[in-house]
Amino acid sequence: MSSDRLVKGNQSFTSKILEQDPIFFENLKTGQSPEYFVISCSDSRVSPSVISESPLGTMFVHRNIANQVRENDESLTSSLYYALAHLKVKKVIIKGHTECGGVAAAKAGNEEPYLKSWIGGIKEGFTNQGHSTEDDLNELVKANVKAQVEQMRQHPVYKEYGKDTEVEGYLFHLGSGKLEKLDV
Repeated sequence: MSSDRLVKGNQSFTSKILEQDPIFFENLKTGQSPEYFVISCSDSRVSPSVISESPLGTMFVHRNIANQVRENDESLTSSLYYALAHLKVKKVIIKGHTECGGVAAAKAGNEEPYLKSWIGGIKEGFTNQGHSTEDDLNELVKANVKAQVEQMRQHPVYKEYGKDTEVEGYLFHLGSGKLEKLDV
């Protein structure tokens, strides 16, 4: 995608919004109060706001490979703190997706130096739930989401600031576009 395409896409986006609400962008300047803090995979096919048709200002989003929740991830921890303590989000959402490359890499035992530690954490999450690399990829993806929901519930920032904030897990199905709420 060229930068010209980005600019043209943005022009179309703003025109459509302004047709419906001429002061929409002026209102955005006044601040945000999103309902959700979403931890989603970085995969380019699974943008949380796009797949749920959520307007700007609805979601505070943190993305990483395979939607991981790690205490030692400063970026996640800072985002979680800000979402809970300052934005007062109502729900924390862990959103995975079928055919996840990060989970597939953990299943395959990827040992690339820049991925090894991250991939190892993914594998640890699903093996802690009694799954193995022999299981179906999408079963491991579900197990990964469930493991991350549990990781969130145990995260020190969540325990201190999110006591009344619900944590839910979702799975986006690439083949159908459907979003499934998981029983966690």
